[in-house]
This record gives sequence, structure tokens and C-alpha cells, in this order.
Amino acid sequence: MSKIIFQNSKNFQNNFLKILKKREHSDQAIDNTVEKIIDSVKKGSEKSLLELTRKYDKNPAIKFKDLIVSKKEIKRAKSLISHDVIKALKKAAFRIKNYHAKQLPKDFYYTDSQGVKLGSRWSAIDSVGLYVPGGSASYPSSVIMNAVPAIVAGVERIVMVCPAMGGKINPVVLAVAEILKIEEIYKIGGAQAIAALAFGTESIKKVNKIFGPGNAYVASAKKKVFGDVGIDMIAGPSEILVVADKTNDPSHIAIDLLSQAEHDENAQAILITDSEKFAKKVLKHVESELKTLKRRNIAEKSWKNFGCVIVMKNINDSHTLVNEIAPEHLEISVQKPSKLLKKIKNAGAIFLGKFSPEAIGDYIAGPNHVLPTDKTAKFSSGLNVLDFMKRTSLVECSKESINKIGPDAITLANEEGLGAHARSIYKRLNKN
Repeated sequence: MSKIIFQNSKNFQNNFLKILKKREHSDQAIDNTVEKIIDSVKKGSEKSLLELTRKYDKNPAIKFKDLIVSKKEIKRAKSLISHDVIKALKKAAFRIKNYHAKQLPKDFYYTDSQGVKLGSRWSAIDSVGLYVPGGSASYPSSVIMNAVPAIVAGVERIVMVCPAMGGKINPVVLAVAEILKIEEIYKIGGAQAIAALAFGTESIKKVNKIFGPGNAYVASAKKKVFGDVGIDMIAGPSEILVVADKTNDPSHIAIDLLSQAEHDENAQAILITDSEKFAKKVLKHVESELKTLKRRNIAEKSWKNFGCVIVMKNINDSHTLVNEIAPEHLEISVQKPSKLLKKIKNAGAIFLGKFSPEAIGDYIAGPNHVLPTDKTAKFSSGLNVLDFMKRTSLVECSKESINKIGPDAITLANEEGLGAHARSIYKRLNKN
């Protein structure tokens, strides 16, 4: 992909469409494997789960009991973590909890003009499963982001599953669990963990909804169990779009772009600016910053294959491209970000101004970092408290009010040919 594309060029539309193309494709071989794994867990339950865990997670577990994380193990893990990390985790959890507490919905109940009492009541989902990736993609921050809204919503049972390579889970992940008081944890990962959460085993009671990121096998499994349980979303590769004018420090913008490129080879980082000179400075800094990254190989492939810079004549018109890209993360780093913000409709999370890098939202700002990817911000939102709740409508008719609205309901029921519906209402009417 060309690193700089100009909006006023003849082939801009073709180049722009290439940017929008899906970066990750479904794999039939993966889907077939996942189907077999799910079927195996459903039929063989814990015996199969143990065999699959030994095979795919390289976990030496001999008995199913070896897959259960004990309270002692959780406490010991916390003792291995530095004071500074524990302090940072607690502060992050505190801020994120405060933000999500403001999302709690309110019940309502009222009597309308015809005397019918109507309302809506919110309640927490009884049980949820949180999938936590293991290995090199083990992110304690994701545990906080998935667990805190569940806790705020009032979910009674939170089950955590995490692959344990060599039988061990990242101690920081377990430290977060201890801070958040999550005690039901299993050392299982992949499609087999999703199957265990969705269908249950002799020891693991099934959950109602599954949350959390994972690899292609986890994503495929979540798709297949949807309907038997709820799922949060099918997240694609990470992405960032930065809208920045020439008043910015190009090194800041460069590292912001790479902050997402280092996640995944399929991640995408895009800069929209109104200055070719500034664009070239950013590109130069990207190259120098890449040399300093531990995850250079990943970031380099992401940037080479999917990164780009778009140069516009007028940056105030960038909202048209932003809304079409519908990015997971959007940074607006211009002199008057609020002016451009008014025109933005499609974005998972928006960061305003020069001192609001996307990375601050990944850890401690407050909003959730689990966000819609691959243009799904056009119709969906980031993870929030409502994802862990359900709304039930309430209807209460009196003898008087059903006589006022019932006859029209009977008319509609008869129009649809549903006689029992009509008679159900008719039998309650005052027929004098």
C-alpha cells in the first residue's frame, strides 16, 4: 500500500477502497477444527477438555482438578507483583469502575392517559464467562475492562478462563482477579474453553454470556455457540485513525500510530493530515521509532501492509473519510477538536487534543477499551454496563384500561388471523 495518498489525485477513490478492505478473513480449516473441538467437549465433557488442554495449551495437567485455580494460587500470584504495578492496577480499576457506574440505567413505571401502567425494569445477567488470552497476548488491562462493567452491573457469577502454558497463568492476570474478587478461574483456553463455558461440564456450570478477546479459534468458537449463549462481539484486528494538523509534534503522531500497529500484524494505523510536509516528517519518525520497539517485527508488518497517510486539502472536511472508515480508535489532534467532533458519527472511542493519546484509554482513562472494529462502529458501541444487563418490559392493565385499548387490539389480531389472540383479550372485556 502506498504510504501517502492524496485526496485530490485521480485514483484516490480506488486507494481509499483498498484501505477499507477487510484485513482478516475467515478460515474454513479453522472453523472445521473448532467444530470438532466443540463437539468433543459436548460429548466427552471434562475428559475431552483435559485432553484438549494438554494438546493445545501444552498444559501438563493430569486431573481436571489441576485446571482449577485455587484461592491460594491467586493470593500467591499477587505477592509476586511489584507494589507499583499493584498500585497502578488498583487505580485503573477505580477509575474504570467510576466511569462505568455512570452508565447504570434506571427503571421506569408510569400510567398512560388510558390508565395502562407501563414500565421497564433492568436486571443483571446471572452469570458470565470472561475469556482472557494467555501467552504473549496476555493483557491484564483487558481483564479489568471486561470484569468491571460486569461487577458494576451486578452480575452474581463471573467465571474466568485463561490458557496456562506449562500450567501457569501470568501472575499479573491473577493479581487483577484478586483485586476484583474473581475467584472462579480455570486454566483452559481456545475453542475448548468457549465450549466449556457455553455448554458446561461436570464441574463447570454453563454461563449465560461470554466476553473477551481471543485468537481466530476463539472467535470462531464464539460464533458457533452464539444462540446457546450470548456473546459480546467478534473483534477484528486493532485500528487507529489520527486526524492531525501540522501544529503537532510529528514524533507524537508517529508513536501513536505504532501503538496500535504493535498489537497485531493485521492491525491498521492511518493518519489524515492537510500537510504533505508534516506527513513526510511523521513517516520519518515512524521509521526511527520502529527500531526501538520490542514488537518491531509485528509493528513493521502491520505498518508496511496496512498503514498509510492521507493528505487532504482541508482537514475540516476529514469527517467524511472518518465516518466511512468508522475506526475503532480516533484521535482528533487539531487546533479546535470540538468543532470537528460535532461532525463525527462513526467511531468506537474518540480522543480529543494533543495530550489525549489513545494509549491512555487502553489503561486508565475510564471508558472501556473493548471497542467495535472493522467498520462495525457504524452500528455498534464499545463494551459497557448494558452489555451485562437485560431489560424487561412491564404491562399492567386494569379492568377499565383494557376496555379502552382492547377493542383495537382485537381488530389487529383478527386482521392477522390470530383468533386465540383476539379471544384472549375479548374474554376480559366488559361486554355489557
